[in-house]
Amino acid sequence: MQLAAKTRRQPFAIHLLLLLGAIVMLLPFFWMLSTSLKSFGESMQIPPTFLPHEWHWENYIKVWEKIPFGSYFLNSVLVTLGRTAGQLVLCSLAAYGFARLQFPGKNILFFGILTVLMVPSQIVLIPSFFIMLKLGWLDTFYALIVPGIFSAFGTFLLRQFFLSLPKDLDEAAKIDGCSIFGIFWRIYLPLSKAALVSLAIFTILASWNDFFYPLIMTSSDTMRVLPVGIATFQGQHATDYPLLMAGAMMAALPMILLFVLLQRYFIEGIALTGMKA
Repeated sequence: MQLAAKTRRQPFAIHLLLLLGAIVMLLPFFWMLSTSLKSFGESMQIPPTFLPHEWHWENYIKVWEKIPFGSYFLNSVLVTLGRTAGQLVLCSLAAYGFARLQFPGKNILFFGILTVLMVPSQIVLIPSFFIMLKLGWLDTFYALIVPGIFSAFGTFLLRQFFLSLPKDLDEAAKIDGCSIFGIFWRIYLPLSKAALVSLAIFTILASWNDFFYPLIMTSSDTMRVLPVGIATFQGQHATDYPLLMAGAMMAALPMILLFVLLQRYFIEGIALTGMKA
């Protein structure tokens, strides 16, 4: 009897813990939405109020009036699509080579790629700036897209997945006269939908939220992306928090919808990183 009661309490405790974790994770989003609907005076009120006394929906219209939000949104879309497409092509090709092809120095080269994951991005920012300066790419889409079309993480993720596929597929395809690239194109890619979608989601999230790199590489207002453009509401002496939160809410909404629609692939992508090496 006691064992049965203990067994019933365990799921309840687990669900209660998960519920508390969900509340902690969602609280910042509720606070962002609440602040975006406040007046400037109420957003600065001490002690703060969780819900606004008056709902200022016009804050979302003011964002479009204060900054060229549509232009920033389009720039973010172009940068995100360019980086995502590049990583899906280049990382899948590199991962296939490391997973299935045999060539001298393969393990050493792959280890060198993995070491990139241990280097903070801020360290390579200054060299990247001078490279873009020498190429004449500063304040262009080339500087925002080209350095992000390949990643060590994407190569590692897809390589782990390719290693999990049986080698019998390669042998059967070679007997049928399929070339190396044909095996990759006709067999591996169709079987790698989950891994490719997972990589796309990770890349989209990273590109959409990228702030520091576009801030350094661009200087004109026409080349700003959403995170950089929204940051203009943050001044040196005062910050318009309602408009800042309204812009952040509109910028976050596409990613929230993406996660809701593709959360299964997002979780699968996390699981793929734990596959055999």
